[in-house]
Amino acid sequence: MTNTSTRREFLRTSSGLAIAGALGAPSMAYASSGADKLNLGIIGVGGRGGGNMNQVAGENIQALCDVNGAPLASAKSRFKDARVFTDWRELLEEPDLDGVVISTADHHHAPAAVAAMRRGLHVYAEKPLSHTVAEARLMQDVYIERKDKIATQMGTQIHASENYRRVVELVRAGAVGPVKEAHVWCSRSINAVGTPVLEAQPEPEDFDWDVWLGPAAERPYNQGYWKGGNLNWNRRWEFGNGV
Repeated sequence: MTNTSTRREFLRTSSGLAIAGALGAPSMAYASSGADKLNLGIIGVGGRGGGNMNQVAGENIQALCDVNGAPLASAKSRFKDARVFTDWRELLEEPDLDGVVISTADHHHAPAAVAAMRRGLHVYAEKPLSHTVAEARLMQDVYIERKDKIATQMGTQIHASENYRRVVELVRAGAVGPVKEAHVWCSRSINAVGTPVLEAQPEPEDFDWDVWLGPAAERPYNQGYWKGGNLNWNRRWEFGNGV
C-alpha cells in the first residue's frame, strides 16, 4: 500500500476535462500519426469497459489497464500485442497513444481524463462525466485549452437513441412551447449500502486495491466495496454518484 501523502497527490497531479457528445459507443477522431487506425489505451476492460472495448476493437489496441487481474488477462488474450498495466497513470506514459477509453469507477473519470487531455490525447469516458461539479468545471477548462487538437466524448448510451434525439428536436422547434419545468426520475431499484465501513479482508494478489482507491480515502480492502460492478460501488459517495 502506498502512503496517504502519495494518495493525496493523486488529484493534484491529474485533475479536469470536458467531454463533448453523448453517443452510444466510443466514436474516436483520427490518428495523429496519419495512419488509418488509432492507437488506443483501454482503461478499465471488464464489465462496461469490456463493452466499450468491443466497440473500438477495430482500432489498434495498444495498451490495456485494469486493477483486476482476471478481466485484464482475458483482454490480453484477445489483444496479444497490447501492453498491460494496473495503473492508468503508467498507461498514459505510452509514447504512441492517440486516445484512451475510460470505463472506471466514477471517482477516477476526471483524474484519468484530465491527465489524458493534458497529454494531448483524445478521450472517451463513461458517464457520469465527473464525480463532482467542481471536477466537471475543471475538466471543461482543460478541454477548452486543447479543443482544436483533441476530440472528447461522454458515453450516455440511451441518449444516442432516435427517440431521445427526436424529442430534443421537437422541444427546440417549440412544439411544446417554452419549457419551464422538467421532471426526471429513475425506476431502477438499488439496495441500501448497509454497513458503511467493511471489515478488512486479505487483498488478492491479482487485484491492485491501492490503485482502485485512487483519490478516495484509504481503507482496508474488502471485495464488498467493488464486487458486482457499478450497481454496488456507485451506492457509496466516495466511489460513485448513485443511481
